[in-house]
Amino acid sequence: MRTLDLLHRWAGGLIGLLLALLGLTGTILVHQDAWVMLPGADQALVTDAAQVGPVVAGLLADPASRPQSIIFADDGFGLHRLRMGNGAGAYADQSGGIVSRWDSEWARPELWLADLHKHLLAGDVGETIGGIAALIGLFFIISGIILWWKLRFTFSFRLWPARLSRPAIIRQHRDFGVVMAPLLFLSCLTGVMLTLPPVTNLLLSPVISPAERKAAMAVPAVKGGALAPGLDWAAMLAEAQKTFPDAQFRVLTLPRRPGELISLRLRRPVEWLPNGRTMVWFQPETGAMVGSRDAETLPLGARIFNLAYPLHAAKVGGLAFRLVMSVSGLALVLLGTLAVWSFWFRRPAPQRAPAGRKKAAV
Repeated sequence: MRTLDLLHRWAGGLIGLLLALLGLTGTILVHQDAWVMLPGADQALVTDAAQVGPVVAGLLADPASRPQSIIFADDGFGLHRLRMGNGAGAYADQSGGIVSRWDSEWARPELWLADLHKHLLAGDVGETIGGIAALIGLFFIISGIILWWKLRFTFSFRLWPARLSRPAIIRQHRDFGVVMAPLLFLSCLTGVMLTLPPVTNLLLSPVISPAERKAAMAVPAVKGGALAPGLDWAAMLAEAQKTFPDAQFRVLTLPRRPGELISLRLRRPVEWLPNGRTMVWFQPETGAMVGSRDAETLPLGARIFNLAYPLHAAKVGGLAFRLVMSVSGLALVLLGTLAVWSFWFRRPAPQRAPAGRKKAAV
């Protein structure tokens, strides 16, 4: 127990602020649709291919300003987001009018906050560091429950320590942490699954192998040609809507390398993932549909993985679950900052040996 307690305290003292940062940015991003206020953001969603198609054609008409992908509006946010590459992008309303444009993600707080939360502004390396922090967070939760168990009869729930002394902070940390443990476990576990593929493969290994999951998510074995001008986007979207009548258009992506296909992600009502995993692929040179995938028919392991993001980012369950995950994020802020404060600034002073003992040693 003493070794476990020592590991728990040192790990908290070293990465508590990082976990607090992830908790704070995650809480802000959970409510992103509410605070990104732009003209048309509250517009009712248009889902008919005959209306969406001409808008897509207009947005993709000019090769010089053509976006690499379009993230379509949804029920919570009524603007299309255009990704141009190198951090540039724009928001367009559902009639195709540009309402905001940027050359760097630093111009949009929701974008750099998302990058800070997911990548720590350091790309793939930052994402891995965040995933390791979430993995250590799981260790905190499990070890904290073990350490709390022997003192469970002294439980007293407090949102804030009675005093900012080390014993008071430790007691509040112990009892508040055990109450928040289920929510924190969900946040950390889903965070690990989204950022650390080897751990994800291990967790899903009882139901699906990495090779099976990769095969289930593979694109059709069809080589695409050059992107033709003047494709009939309305007809292409209508074909996708005919294939999946109950699905919403979510992400249209143009080929980025020679041989790639045009891909369209859709979301069926049974899917929790906000952008869905239902897919349709088109030939870039003709617009002909060459393949499709129904997310409902994916293997169990792939469907379990697809639950990680909507649970982590509270993209399911409406306002009630967003508030629940906000509590989780704010609890991480409180526990992480107070852990660092108590460890580094409220450590007990080293005890001095009695004078008589010193003389005896001499």
